[in-house]
Amino acid sequence: MLAFSADDFRYQLLPHKRLLGLDVGERTIGLAMCDAGWSVASPLETLKKGKLAEDLTALEQTIRQHVIGGLVIGFPINMDGTLGPRAQSVKQFARNLDKYLGVPMLLWDERMSTQAVEKAMLEGDLSRQKRKERVDKLAAAYILQAFLDSVR
Repeated sequence: MLAFSADDFRYQLLPHKRLLGLDVGERTIGLAMCDAGWSVASPLETLKKGKLAEDLTALEQTIRQHVIGGLVIGFPINMDGTLGPRAQSVKQFARNLDKYLGVPMLLWDERMSTQAVEKAMLEGDLSRQKRKERVDKLAAAYILQAFLDSVR
């Protein structure tokens, strides 16, 4: 069940279930998870994006393993509010997930999330290699935390 508003999404969710945040890129999918009380988002892992069936299998395993009740998917809207090719790609990916996963999903405006995470890592003086390894899952945590903060 793909939702486009936080209210619709919250209505679909079961209480006390963790949420999974996704930062969907062209080559990777960053994952983050929050606690059952929806307080804090934490980076989980970065998946190498493959064929849809492989991505679905990996996400299904994560959902089962961590008892996930819903997905918050970063939606890369352009700064002027329009939907470019990346946003269209993420929207289609979410629709494909929706057909198979059976959990509520929300497309969440993620403008500037990756830039904010990269800036924080630069300020933390992380090496280029460490930034590359962590950026996707940290961006997913940033996206999920933004949603959590909005519903408190």
